[in-house]
Amino acid sequence: MKTPPASRQNDSCPASPPASPERRAFVKGLATLGAGLASSTVFSNSAQAQPAAAKAGPAERAPGLTTASDAATVVETTAGKIRGCRRNGVYGFRGVPYGASTGGAARFLPPQKPGRWAGIHNALHYGHVCPIGDPAHGYADGGNRADKDEDQFLLYRGYAEQVPGEDCLRVNVWTPEINGSGRRPVMIYMHGGGFTGGCSQDLLSYDGENLARNHDVVVLTHNHRLNAFGYLNLMEHGSKYAASANVGMLDIVAVLEWVRDNIANFGGDPGNVTVFGQSGGGGKVAALMAMPSAKGLFHRAIIQTGPYLRFLTMEESNQLSAAMLQELGVTKDRIDDLQKLPVERILAAVGAMGRKFPRGGTNPLKRTFGGIVFSPTVDGTILPTHPFDPGAPAISASVPLMVGSNFHEFVNGCDNPQVTTMTDDDLTRRVREAFGDKAPAIIAAYRKEYPRNSPFDHYASIAAAPVREASFTQTARKAALGAAPAYQYMFSWRTPVLDGRPGTFHSCEVSFAFDNAELCDHYSGRTPEALALAKQVSGAWVSFARTGNPNHPGLPHWPAFTAEKCETMVFDAPCEVRNNLEAEGRRLTAMA
Repeated sequence: MKTPPASRQNDSCPASPPASPERRAFVKGLATLGAGLASSTVFSNSAQAQPAAAKAGPAERAPGLTTASDAATVVETTAGKIRGCRRNGVYGFRGVPYGASTGGAARFLPPQKPGRWAGIHNALHYGHVCPIGDPAHGYADGGNRADKDEDQFLLYRGYAEQVPGEDCLRVNVWTPEINGSGRRPVMIYMHGGGFTGGCSQDLLSYDGENLARNHDVVVLTHNHRLNAFGYLNLMEHGSKYAASANVGMLDIVAVLEWVRDNIANFGGDPGNVTVFGQSGGGGKVAALMAMPSAKGLFHRAIIQTGPYLRFLTMEESNQLSAAMLQELGVTKDRIDDLQKLPVERILAAVGAMGRKFPRGGTNPLKRTFGGIVFSPTVDGTILPTHPFDPGAPAISASVPLMVGSNFHEFVNGCDNPQVTTMTDDDLTRRVREAFGDKAPAIIAAYRKEYPRNSPFDHYASIAAAPVREASFTQTARKAALGAAPAYQYMFSWRTPVLDGRPGTFHSCEVSFAFDNAELCDHYSGRTPEALALAKQVSGAWVSFARTGNPNHPGLPHWPAFTAEKCETMVFDAPCEVRNNLEAEGRRLTAMA
């Protein structure tokens, strides 16, 4: 196999953006507040609050200290030695190959192990990302981000370099310890973007340094195949392509296998692995829960606004594949020509499929996850069943699950002037267009649930109802198995940035789950309220990863989900547990 090239970079660390003098002064001024949050608001003891700092020497705790050297930052993996960097006591390794290149003759085939390399391979820079088109001017799935200035500002979209290439099976690791005896919880994040876009370095909130440092865990993100490269069903065209409809998910199984075989050298516990992901990343978590090849490779699961109940049937998948081959002009007797086509031609065809088979519905009030676009296929082997239909997957019955959504999701105030102009009449008209005669009852249910909200807020809440209902369905079906607990949440905190107009939009909770509120200050505003809530949220994620239970001293008691009460943790300032959240509104919209 081809030996991965060494990085051309110097021994420097492209970690989080360097702190400005203003930020350093701010952090220094918050030292007392931060200590108080750690000891009295979130954690019950200082060892849990900052175990990494407690174990580090004075030099390791020095602000801004970055080291990359053969003597101090090299780890042995199953494919050879890698050199990362250490920054503020956290080791970072980026772009580590967990699989061989997927280009050429390997295209559409299951992932293979990376070739072993001699010497030391640099792991100082993010690796290639799966080709997805141009994020600035339109994704290959037909979506467009060019007119989303506020969304890009709030989420720091594309903050790191994204070089497309089919040699994209790369993993990134942040850890407080290497080459030692520590056995920390391992948290593997699945990026969003459906199954067609996104990457491990798409958002600044994906940076795992703070989560690793502040909570003494090992954090991983990764890149894998997407769109047609990961999910084009060619099964009808010979045994060679028997796995083609799901090779993107097999890439993620390869990540889990890499963790099993290597993570002990990074201070992690291969017997305590949590998979978590947002949006399409949540869908990837759902798929893993139904895959026999992933069984035993992870032990907890968190689905953040990724309430996929079903994936593609063979009929749907074959329909998409036939349209794709027609678009490419490739006949069945020349199917191997697909492995020789330029990437750009395949992406152009993927974009055409995104327009021909739009994801979800066209009405913003009835949008659901799924649809006939590139995503996993229930093929009877790699993915034997739909993940949460008609029930939760029995194969992962013993895995605790946490599921949630955001208050507003896809209809929100980002780049949306309606947030201040929508009237009650506008609200009634739009809801009636989607739900007909049930509109008055639906609006009344949400006005009763949220009596202080504006017409636009009600509109956004009703638009989130299908997402919320699917999220509750996942949790209820998991709880019904009775083998492991399930927990439900809703994130509802509103940023003060941009005059509070954005609302609680899709992806906004990710920076809080990663304990990156101070880093991602375009969203948090660096307010004390936001920093405290980020500790509560990230503390819950880590507590769940550590024990399978998200409760910690900084939160009200969070009961496991039951069908009778539908207990839901509402992450806001303050946090609270609510029973039967939006029950009447969800019931009415689901029936319409």
